[in-house]
Amino acid sequence: METFLNLTNTWVWYICLFIFFVSYYFISREERYHLNKAKPALLAGTSMFIIIWIYFVLNWLDTNILRQETENLIIEISEIFFFLLVAMTFIEVMVNRWVFEVLKRKLVYHWYSFRQLFWILGFLAFFISPLADNLTTALILSTVAIHLTKDPKIVVPMAINIVVASNAWWSWSPFWDITTLMVWSSWKAEFLQFLYIFPAAFLGWLLTSFLLSLYIPKDIKPELKNKILNLKLKSWAKKVIFLWLFTIFISVVIDQYFNIPAMWWMMFWLALLHLVHYHSKKFHKEIGFDIYKNMKKTELDTLLFFFGILSAVWALDFLWYLHYIVVFYENVWLNAANIITGMLSAIVDNIPVTSAVLKSEIDMWLNDWLFMTMTVGIWWSLISFGSAAWVWVMSKMKGIYTFSSHIRYFHIIFLWYMASIFIFFLQNYIVSIIK
Repeated sequence: METFLNLTNTWVWYICLFIFFVSYYFISREERYHLNKAKPALLAGTSMFIIIWIYFVLNWLDTNILRQETENLIIEISEIFFFLLVAMTFIEVMVNRWVFEVLKRKLVYHWYSFRQLFWILGFLAFFISPLADNLTTALILSTVAIHLTKDPKIVVPMAINIVVASNAWWSWSPFWDITTLMVWSSWKAEFLQFLYIFPAAFLGWLLTSFLLSLYIPKDIKPELKNKILNLKLKSWAKKVIFLWLFTIFISVVIDQYFNIPAMWWMMFWLALLHLVHYHSKKFHKEIGFDIYKNMKKTELDTLLFFFGILSAVWALDFLWYLHYIVVFYENVWLNAANIITGMLSAIVDNIPVTSAVLKSEIDMWLNDWLFMTMTVGIWWSLISFGSAAWVWVMSKMKGIYTFSSHIRYFHIIFLWYMASIFIFFLQNYIVSIIK
């Protein structure tokens, strides 16, 4: 995203900053005010751009610049919107076909305790996310978690572990992490060199998971209200599962090697799911499923929240707020600047933050670029709406997993961040001795 004008220290600059922090407050206090986070986010994102537009008109500035920015924003939002719509629809269809209920029962009937299930879901998240992405991984495994229990004392640490695990792997994988991909495509590091981040990300996550697991009862096991032991998948469930897995696989391959946005392929496979729906309804009326009813169950407020928060972030970038990243790098110790950049990504979207650093053409060594990539990749797990995966999981667990309940574990996630930084520096020290 390009920045065309320096609007710092103008009245529009201060008003938009005020709006952003007020909306930030109400988003973070959703549980207290019972105000859906989509409402303040949507109000902030739209009003900030409208105020900027008014400023342009009053000062006889070229509105074509602003129009181009909003069009670019709409393109980015539409990609996320339709990607999420397809993902949510597949998830709801699988819920309808009892996929997660059967998975839940299989886990329960192996007599796993909640703490064992906590670790199983965490490792699954860590190793599934490079095959899909952190958002898709969170979509699937958080659905499993909420089917196991609705006890906040158990399911909230589980949810945090799932997203932290998926973000930990995501931070060093250029396949699905956009920020890592941006650094890679800018020739700041080669593909295999990102493996250097792996020890810090993995060991940091293990420490975080261990501490989170202490909050979960050791010997208590899930209970099932329905005692049917031989519950089986509904008809067409396996076809839907296969179609979903193949959708993920082909979207990754096409996006990486043909540079076609994953959203287009997600929509294509949604069309195929509609054909499966048509076939089941036309020729197997007694076992058919209604995909349109499943689509109605998707979280529309989550999609609107993404629209609002992304619009607000783009408005900040357009007003040159992110330019101060460059100032940090010019006036602060380099490692400290990278840590500050990571912290900023917890509040502001990590994509424009990384883009601002790359466009500043700051002279850094390979280790510095890898360190910046890691801090941006893992820090956005600290504040829940800094990560798309967090937002979806919170919407899936309404009234159970909220911003307030997330902040109660802030110190543990912060420890993950600091531990990963320590391990990264320790790794550099060991490598320097070996050399």
